[in-house]
Amino acid sequence: MPIIAPLCFSCMTIEARHLRCFLAIAEEGSVTRAAARLHVSQPALSRTLTQLERGLGVQLVDRSTHHLHLTETGRQFRAAATKGLRAFDAALASVAAGVAPIRLGHNWSSAVHTAVIARAWQAAYPDRALAMQRIEERMAGLDRGEVDIALTRGPVRDPALRTTQIDAEPRVAVLPAVHRLAHRASVTLGDLAGERLVVNTMAGVTTPELWPVTSRPAVAADTTTLDDWLIAIATGVGFGVSVASTAMLQPHPDVRYVPLVDAPDVPLLLVWPARETHPHLREFVRIAHGAMQRQRRAAR
Repeated sequence: MPIIAPLCFSCMTIEARHLRCFLAIAEEGSVTRAAARLHVSQPALSRTLTQLERGLGVQLVDRSTHHLHLTETGRQFRAAATKGLRAFDAALASVAAGVAPIRLGHNWSSAVHTAVIARAWQAAYPDRALAMQRIEERMAGLDRGEVDIALTRGPVRDPALRTTQIDAEPRVAVLPAVHRLAHRASVTLGDLAGERLVVNTMAGVTTPELWPVTSRPAVAADTTTLDDWLIAIATGVGFGVSVASTAMLQPHPDVRYVPLVDAPDVPLLLVWPARETHPHLREFVRIAHGAMQRQRRAAR
């Protein structure tokens, strides 16, 4: 979308995306970090910057040294671009004010990440509402059309849905406090092969298929709520498997969370219909990616 019709130089129209890319580079001080923030490849971002400089006929970024610096023209342009882009976004927001909120579905297993994404969306678009709906199902209401986009654990293989992975989380074994392995520093799939597994069929991420065919644990119980799942484990019906953040979200005095070191990580996905139900979904996905990338960098 052109930001304004008269901004045309050398037969090239300057668009809002050119300004967003330049400002991200200026703010991050690095093409690599700016590309991660915008969820684009580094070569693509470099090409966009080059297009902008050629269109304007000036050099905005000095790449001749080890550290990236703005030229004097670049510093002046940064202030003007920031002001212009804010006005552009404000104009879009005034039109978007009549658009219904994005309905984001999530369940207990993604609660921490939901908050991170919601804060980033509100910071980027304070005038665009986000309606969060906690629905204790794996697809968090998306399959019934109750939400526009869902934050859930993968994999998802429905061809009618689009998915993007925004994070991945290690698994933990969830054991009764009196279990023989409960005080180990870590366990393996082989350690648990002869045990009995408690499955959460509504929002769980692990079934016996995680194990090789010859060493799969028997299913001790199928539960449909998180509370029932935890109670079954706490009372010794069997063990469970979940993601590492469950230990923080669902502490229990009679349960121990032990890292499951040889199991694959569980992908965290944003999932939405191939026929998008909201005009701001793609921008929401971009903001979510950036929020999770910043959270990972902060945790290092």
